[in-house]
Amino acid sequence: MTNIPQIGQPAPDFSTPDQNNNLVNIADINQWIVLYFYPKDNTPGCTTEAQDFTKLSPEFTTVGAKIIGVSPDSATSHCKFIDKHNLSITLLTDPEHQLIEAYGAWRLKKFMGKEYMGVARSTFLISPDKIIAYIWPNVKTKGHAESVLKKIKELAAI
Repeated sequence: MTNIPQIGQPAPDFSTPDQNNNLVNIADINQWIVLYFYPKDNTPGCTTEAQDFTKLSPEFTTVGAKIIGVSPDSATSHCKFIDKHNLSITLLTDPEHQLIEAYGAWRLKKFMGKEYMGVARSTFLISPDKIIAYIWPNVKTKGHAESVLKKIKELAAI
């Protein structure tokens, strides 16, 4: 079983390239972080999730939160995904699964009777002091962005 960081623990450190091949380092982000892991660009659930976070991004900005999506896809794939769906969120590329594994999102999955390793859709809410404030370990996309926003408002007492 993969170790998933727990609420109250320090968030695993990362310095990972985004869609423009710029390194994004957790230490440089001094605000709430919504770090969400998703399997693949341009698939129905992943597109819905990214669009929902984009739609609510002004509200996330208002509460001082940065939205960061992570998948094994390449920077080129992320750029096409962002352009195709007019996304306004940061997407990190993690083809070696280092960040995905550090957060316990690389897990055994089952589909049509077959088992395989893949990205489990999950979200981590990280406080400005880099502590894991909340975890959604098995995300269903419908209404997820709204529930993350609600949780930040609750924890930040906004």
